[in-house]
Amino acid sequence: MDGYHRQMPGPSPVSAPHPAGDAREVRGACPHDCPDTCALLTTVRDGVAIRVHGNPEHRPTDGVLCTKVSRYTERSYHPERLLQPLKRVGPKGSGRYEPVGWDEALDAIAARLKDIAARDAQAILPYSYCGTMGLVQGESMAGRFFHRLGASLLDRTICATAGGEGLTQTLGGKVGMKVEFFAESKLIVIWGSNSIASNLHFWRLAQEAKRNGARLVCIDPRKTETADKCHEHLQLRPGTDGALALALMHELVVNDWLDHDYIARNTVGWQGLRERAMGWTPERAAQICGIPAQQIRDLARDWGTTRPAAIRLNYGMQRVRGGGNAARAIACLPALTGAWRHRAGGLLLSSSGMFPIDRATLQRPDLLAGRAPRTINMVTIGDDLQRPSSAQFGPRVEAVVVYNSNPLAVAPESAKVVQGFAREDLFTVVIEHFQTDTADYADYILPATTQLEHWDIHASYGHTDVLLNRPAIAPLGQAWTNTAVFRALAARMGFDEPCFADDDQALCRQAFGARVDFQQLLDVGFATLRIPDAPFADGGFPTPSGKCEFFSERLARQGLDGLPDHLPNHELAGSSSVYPLAMISPPARNFLNSTFPNVRSLRDIEGEPLLEICESDALARGIVSGSVVRVFNDRGEYRCKAQVSDRARQGVVNGLGIWWRKLGLDGTNVNQLTSQKLTDLGRGPVFYDCLVEVQAA
Repeated sequence: MDGYHRQMPGPSPVSAPHPAGDAREVRGACPHDCPDTCALLTTVRDGVAIRVHGNPEHRPTDGVLCTKVSRYTERSYHPERLLQPLKRVGPKGSGRYEPVGWDEALDAIAARLKDIAARDAQAILPYSYCGTMGLVQGESMAGRFFHRLGASLLDRTICATAGGEGLTQTLGGKVGMKVEFFAESKLIVIWGSNSIASNLHFWRLAQEAKRNGARLVCIDPRKTETADKCHEHLQLRPGTDGALALALMHELVVNDWLDHDYIARNTVGWQGLRERAMGWTPERAAQICGIPAQQIRDLARDWGTTRPAAIRLNYGMQRVRGGGNAARAIACLPALTGAWRHRAGGLLLSSSGMFPIDRATLQRPDLLAGRAPRTINMVTIGDDLQRPSSAQFGPRVEAVVVYNSNPLAVAPESAKVVQGFAREDLFTVVIEHFQTDTADYADYILPATTQLEHWDIHASYGHTDVLLNRPAIAPLGQAWTNTAVFRALAARMGFDEPCFADDDQALCRQAFGARVDFQQLLDVGFATLRIPDAPFADGGFPTPSGKCEFFSERLARQGLDGLPDHLPNHELAGSSSVYPLAMISPPARNFLNSTFPNVRSLRDIEGEPLLEICESDALARGIVSGSVVRVFNDRGEYRCKAQVSDRARQGVVNGLGIWWRKLGLDGTNVNQLTSQKLTDLGRGPVFYDCLVEVQAA
């Protein structure tokens, strides 16, 4: 055990007192799903965390935190924090529980899992994602437990797999330019990102570049806070990014804004891509994207003639049917102009592929011992929980263990997710900080530690530093680490492999092995990877060819198109007279997925669930700001307040999320309307590929 599983009384969760003892600062890392992965300093006095702030010695953080995480003590000491195990005593969904001891809860859980596993362990499903981005409290001991058990594997696709696969097929992995050099760029294209809200430290670099004369261009269906601050905003229709990228290529070719030497030396498939791009005139793309053709020409000119130029791509643009192809097309643009030659040029979607994480040592897939369990996609959990046993699907899911996720709030087509978790014969365990929508359907709820209470180690997808998180305070109440829960379950299941005895500090050391100086992590809290300033100035991409692959032989071998193309949405705007509006569901500025909606100060800033609708669409429906509207399609309906706003373009509404269902007007949220369809690459979700109608309620 790691020493942080003991039942400890801790301070009152209701309020943090202010004793007079000497304060100390503990180094840590932000656990949340944001590219910035900030280095934290937690001020502790007499065992109580009284303040969380950014570490000024960490260059990417520079002492600054977002509004959300700067209030982290409010979350840790929240009056509704779960502080003891709970057992369900009412109907599923009623939220009625009674306290139970850890031993009783774990004994009952292990007994039920043993019984199911004796028939077929694949009937047990883990369900987790990025409630913490930590490598230890995420999928280390949990991975070992479920691999040893032989449970179904979870395809963790709910956020970024389409864009990640698109990047991998083109650049060879989730790799790109180093974020700090955006400050030196002369053109920055912010594509599919509300950076002010979701990538604060990149935005500070972009502002530095802007003060030094750089031009900032935003590409987004929503007129975001970031778009407000850029020189130009291309407010395209959702799911048309690939068409825009191909039209930009067309103009680069026609005007010969190309780096022929870089293309010849460092790319594969140029002739095929050139031929495809020549079919995408600005006029053709403008009709599809719903923007002026001249905007496309102007951006192509800027991209083709400005040095250095860089793209900050984010995951909003890939949550549609053609998201993987769109990411591929965009990732081709820097190689066409030789932007990679400059350290302030190129593209960044994710830097996570640069980290030498030893996932095999952390998660131990060898414990499967030759077994090959089925894989269930977390996006389709609504359907999969209701599937009967069959030769094609395998056994009916009999148990789900949820940790680091809240599927009833975050998974698409949530009415079906609710139906699945409401099954009386489904055994559900939820490891959580709060009684979330999902926890209301659990048979047992186990209280988890927050980031202030445990060891962890973090990579990043926005910079190239490894960060260590030390526990700043003892666990509150009876909260246990995720790792302690899975160690205890492993012992009760009779799993006696030595790896289940590894404590959390050992797991932190194993995450990178000798590839990162762990003593430096202990001493200063972070360590920077050694990566060239301009990693692809002379090619050297981590693809099979070592080049930027405009044509992917790997995709072609799968029977897919080897070249990027524009794929229309599953639910194409204008294709339905019944549901004439496209809906996207970007995050509310003060939330991060479903993590913060119950933090009172942040909820007070955010107000209430909103649907942004443009003036013309609102007038046509008799809708005014502040009125309750009914948003609906064949999958369900969702009621919320309307906000008539120029942040929504004509024909598109913005359902800001993700609110807990129980905080909505009628116990639902925006995912009542989204579908379980998947993307072209990566088997990802299509949250922004959704048609609806809106009526005044």
